[in-house]
Amino acid sequence: MIEVSNKSITVIGAARSGIGAALMLADRKADVFVTEYGEMAIGARERLESARIPYEENGHTDRATQAEMVVISPGVPSDAPIVVDFLSRGIPVWSELEWACRFMDGRITAVTGSNGKTTTTTWIDDIWKRAGRTHVTAGNIGTALSEHVLNGVPSWTDAILEVSSFQLDHIDTFRPNVALLLNITPDHLNRYQYKFENYIASKFRMFENQQPDDILIYWADDPVIRAHISEFMKPEGPRVWTFSSETAVAQGAWVRDGMLMLTLNGKTESLMSIDEISLKGRHNLHNSMAAALAARANEISNDVIRESLRQFEGVEHRLELVRVLDGVRYVNDSKATNVNAVWYALDSIQTPMVLIMGGRDKGNDYKELFGQIRDKVHTIVAIGEGRDAIKEQLGGVVINLIEAESMLDAVRHARKSARRGEVVLLSPACASFDMFENYEHRGREFKKAVHNL
Repeated sequence: MIEVSNKSITVIGAARSGIGAALMLADRKADVFVTEYGEMAIGARERLESARIPYEENGHTDRATQAEMVVISPGVPSDAPIVVDFLSRGIPVWSELEWACRFMDGRITAVTGSNGKTTTTTWIDDIWKRAGRTHVTAGNIGTALSEHVLNGVPSWTDAILEVSSFQLDHIDTFRPNVALLLNITPDHLNRYQYKFENYIASKFRMFENQQPDDILIYWADDPVIRAHISEFMKPEGPRVWTFSSETAVAQGAWVRDGMLMLTLNGKTESLMSIDEISLKGRHNLHNSMAAALAARANEISNDVIRESLRQFEGVEHRLELVRVLDGVRYVNDSKATNVNAVWYALDSIQTPMVLIMGGRDKGNDYKELFGQIRDKVHTIVAIGEGRDAIKEQLGGVVINLIEAESMLDAVRHARKSARRGEVVLLSPACASFDMFENYEHRGREFKKAVHNL
């Protein structure tokens, strides 16, 4: 807990988490000021005005720099001049998640990784619901944790959190009881000086404050995690559980003869057949193993875990079947905002396809996709600011490459190119902000275009 009454606090960024933090801190009698570099959404202005919280938009003035503490929204780069100014003066700059967790006393189960965060977090949420455990699910998914604190959720409530690298960049005491590190592949390098090692270091902050009675769960087969885990693991750090689809593990989840096995505290048991897991694909096998271990780390029974693993239906915008039209399946994977996520999407589909991709490029290297594209993709429809990079890197790999001006245009091109028995897959590999508000907006526009065919 931290005392904020009468403290001068600047909130940088007026998106979902920034507004939530401002309202939460003002409710605790802090002297809050919100500053937004761009233009605020109308709803954000209304909420701040209703709470009588002063704010500015379309730039930062000297008023914003007069603060004892700072909340930074995930969308604000760490090298923004106003952030650099605060840090140079030794003024604490913390993420909304850091602030909100200081008002929570319950068990925290937190999930990070380059891919699979939303699916795994939502799967854990499903297990908690089936177990009847009082909890909130927040962070980089759905509602900001500060909104739950503002709305009076009891402090002892369990918190299940999806955590991004941007949120981890500005933590101080954030300490999950159970931390999950799913994987690390190049992503958001434009926010990390185009240095992969900076992004890796950000992800590993997930467990920097964990103690010996906490648990870290990570994917044992991930080459980046394997190569770097010893650098970041402290001698007095957490207990380690791992999961692997390739080999047996000393403590964690693994596969033997098509069965999902658990080895915990020296005891090995069979949980279920992997064929029974509701979501298919190797990536979802890994997600299910991580969710199962998170549940066991929180003392939830195998019966509840099995029920969830068999019945969980997945999340919107992640390999979501939208429609079958004239024998062609249209699949929405708008959540795939990096190259590795697209690789997993392609890996899960075994039929020829048309791939819609593009958006705001984050320094993508598409070499990882060459093999999958040659084997399965006969047409790429490129959209957004990333069209030139896609054309340059993939134009010689795919048979047909078409450029489209809008999502509707892309879907119409895809329909003309797809044949019966094939798939039209939206899996962008890029951020959405050049054409859409977020990946959800992009996915909804894709679905609307598909339903209007």
